[in-house]
Amino acid sequence: MRRTPKDSAESFRRVSRRAMILGGGQLAFAGLLALRMRHMQVDQADEFRLLAEENRINIRLIPPARGQIFDRNGVVIAANEPAYRITVVREDAGDLEETIARLATLVELDPAEIERAMAEMKRSAPFLPVTVADRVSWEAVSRVAANAPALPGVNPEVGLSRHYPHDQIFAHVVGYVQPVSERDLARYEDPDPVLRIPRFQFGKIGVETKYEDMLRGRAGSKRVEVNAAGRVMRELDRREGEAGADLQLTVDTRLQDYIHARLGDESASVVVMDLEKGDLLAIASTPGFDPNKFVRGISYADYGALQADERHPLVSKTVQGFYPPGSTFKMITALAALESGIVGPSNTVWCPGHLKVGARRFHCWKRAGHGHMNLEQALMQSCDVYFYELALRVGIERIAEMGRRLGLGVAHDVPMSAVGEGIMPDKEWKRARWGQEWRIGDTVNCSIGQGDVLTSPLQLAVMTARLATGRAVEPRLVKSIDGVETPSRGGGPITMNENHLRWIRKAMFEVSNNRRGTAYRSRIIADTMRMAGKTGTSQVRNITAAERARGVVRNEDLPWNRRDHGLFVNFAPYEAPRIAVAVVVEHGGGGSTAAAPIARDVTLQALYNGDPPLDAYPTADRGDIEALQERLKQQRRMATDQDTSRA
Repeated sequence: MRRTPKDSAESFRRVSRRAMILGGGQLAFAGLLALRMRHMQVDQADEFRLLAEENRINIRLIPPARGQIFDRNGVVIAANEPAYRITVVREDAGDLEETIARLATLVELDPAEIERAMAEMKRSAPFLPVTVADRVSWEAVSRVAANAPALPGVNPEVGLSRHYPHDQIFAHVVGYVQPVSERDLARYEDPDPVLRIPRFQFGKIGVETKYEDMLRGRAGSKRVEVNAAGRVMRELDRREGEAGADLQLTVDTRLQDYIHARLGDESASVVVMDLEKGDLLAIASTPGFDPNKFVRGISYADYGALQADERHPLVSKTVQGFYPPGSTFKMITALAALESGIVGPSNTVWCPGHLKVGARRFHCWKRAGHGHMNLEQALMQSCDVYFYELALRVGIERIAEMGRRLGLGVAHDVPMSAVGEGIMPDKEWKRARWGQEWRIGDTVNCSIGQGDVLTSPLQLAVMTARLATGRAVEPRLVKSIDGVETPSRGGGPITMNENHLRWIRKAMFEVSNNRRGTAYRSRIIADTMRMAGKTGTSQVRNITAAERARGVVRNEDLPWNRRDHGLFVNFAPYEAPRIAVAVVVEHGGGGSTAAAPIARDVTLQALYNGDPPLDAYPTADRGDIEALQERLKQQRRMATDQDTSRA
């Protein structure tokens, strides 16, 4: 059927109207699209440029150089040295096991280290480098570089690693660093990002850990361009980090080295303290250990040997070792009695060789007794009965209070690991610790530094420093931080009768300089260097009545670990004190035979700042001292030669 002209016209009008509507819609959509494109390209251009940059550019941390540690004379005792290592990037390595096998033909690889590295690669992003061999030689690095085409993903690198040039002599003081562990990270609520860098070195013990935040420094950063897979294409720029603060300690390397050589194989400790500022000139514990082994990763065998050693080389005996102070404590008992007005310097006590308290008999070290003893004589000859009597009159509370005033039973503020407070017991302490009441026999035992009294060599040095100066001297180990000196710790005056202190000092002088003094054989002859001291012997076993009846077994006839500890404390010069010294020789026997000779030699080394003249020693000792000095010089030369050869 043919359409009429009218129908055709109507149909055309409908189509045109639809086309216009459709065209208008298309035009509106195109306009909106153009406006949106303009908004994104012009108004939001900076934002999208930043997003593109973030996808293309990565920011990576650069480990900072760790601050170095020096002695008081500027000698480096904790340094940074270049360390070469081999890293592997998993995504570039292809067949990882085959690549490692090829690398093993060029570089000696530790199986345990490879196992650790493989585990770390599984945890890390595939484009991050993981160390498979650390502290390798330059020759090994050269071989790897020369064979680079056959070792995809393997990269030789150079960084800084901690090194302790003096090996064991500062191990207990400075400590050591090791790679950061999860336990280390747990110490921080918001860990520094640099701590997450693989194998970043972190202070574990000693000064290294106490000043970790200062020594670590601030990380730098670099911007690198990466491709879509995250592989580094090029470095765009870098900002170097801020090196850690340098620390200068108060210790003297030469004196510390001498002490270690002088102690030899003894299980012992020595503290030397400057009396003006409280500086710790030496704080030595033997035997020691090589901290460099921990930095490199100590083997199970080496660590097991250190732990199994009965002389405990891992323990810093100067601050972690606690011993009955023996007769070195008698100055505390004497001062408590003097300050209480209970006794004067001329009052005497009769010593028949023992004192009976209740049903128990407390013995003097001299079985036949000393007879009548005044204060000076009792300290000079170390009469036990005299101090038993004083303690019964003055009581444990005053004795304990005097001990704390002079630095015992106190954890002194030095940046070393596990600094303890020891035990300065009193009635409240025993109730809290054992749930028991104090007994009069406890007081008698404590009066001569036995029973529950436990002190560290550092505390004994502080006690001696306070006796010598009458000031509340505190130990200082860090002399300066980045060249800025730390406050002196010479302390203010102790509220105590100066005459009482003079009487104690005079009695200590007689200990070392009177023929009847217990340390007379270890005296100093040089008039301007004479010392005042006190011997101490602390028992580590009970002596039964049966053993006393048949004769006490001599120390030298006992196994090493059942012998008494030998102690000695002193200050010098007597007329104008400059230093205080404390020596403890574990299981060394008597203080007069084991500790006093060491203290005398160390004191002279400190006062003369090197080997003293032979005429400072008694004539009878000069031949032995000369031979000793020569032997120690040879040992130090051999140690220096070994360090040079290792370097």
